Amino acid sequence: MPTLDPIITLTELTKRFGHFTAVDRLSLSVHQGEIFGFLGPNGAGKSTTIRMLCGILSSSSGTATVGGFDINREPEQVRQSIGYMSQRFSLYKDLTVSENIRFFGGVYGLSGRSLEDRMQVALRLSGLEDASTTMTGNLSGAIQQRLALGCAILHQPRILFLDEPTSGVDPVSRRRFWDVIQNMASQGVTILVTTHFLDEAEFCGRIGLINNGKLVALDTPTAVKHALSEDLFEVATPELTRSATLLRTIPGVLGVSCFGARLHVFCDRNRYTHLTLANAIQQIGIPASSVIPATITLEDAFVRLVEERPRPSPSESAGGAV
Repeated sequence: MPTLDPIITLTELTKRFGHFTAVDRLSLSVHQGEIFGFLGPNGAGKSTTIRMLCGILSSSSGTATVGGFDINREPEQVRQSIGYMSQRFSLYKDLTVSENIRFFGGVYGLSGRSLEDRMQVALRLSGLEDASTTMTGNLSGAIQQRLALGCAILHQPRILFLDEPTSGVDPVSRRRFWDVIQNMASQGVTILVTTHFLDEAEFCGRIGLINNGKLVALDTPTAVKHALSEDLFEVATPELTRSATLLRTIPGVLGVSCFGARLHVFCDRNRYTHLTLANAIQQIGIPASSVIPATITLEDAFVRLVEERPRPSPSESAGGAV
């Protein structure tokens, strides 16, 4: 169970590349034993933040500590105290499973009996007890990811950073991967995981939603959904693009987004029932086969939060604002 003690803290953390601000004044804390989800679309600033917290990149301004170490002044101590799994497969495909484990064990300073014991843990975690001599490049993507996780925790770190660890992995394997993560958290490991799969956020104790380098929400998944004080309706129509444009002209409609083969329509709270909205839709000539109330999902909440904070113009970006 997570404690109230923060083990990761960010205060106005900022990273600029020239005139482009990739991470813009992030402030948050992660508690010991917590699974913290860092969510956002591609290019939002998630990976840049992770690299700063891992001591790989220095910040342009602001501060952050990881396990009590300052990321700018003590990057080597940060790197020694954490486990890190990047979004790209980080192991060597031309080495066998056991060779990869031995190599990364050596990087973490393991040797002898300690390394052998931890190797068995990594093999069990990845389900490769009987395949230690298999070339890593011949493994499926899901098993490669589990092996990468096993190598990241060889030295038993108390803080683990996972950067989109389930990207390209099938749904069943993703769920199994999350079972491993949750088991580690139950043993007191703090896990910060980035993902653009919003359904995975339901496995996290708290989430931070980031867009254009800015934090747009920070709370439990349930609280983020409930904080959206709008009504949501699902509209079935054969003309998605045209209907979306027309729907935005109806008074009280705050936003429209595609949701599969239907449209999700966000309205002022208590402005419409599904019947009165259907009538308003009919009056402007939208061919809607059904209009029904819908429950706001985390994806819906994120879409609305992103829409409320549009991407800056090139002139604003040139001035360093995001």
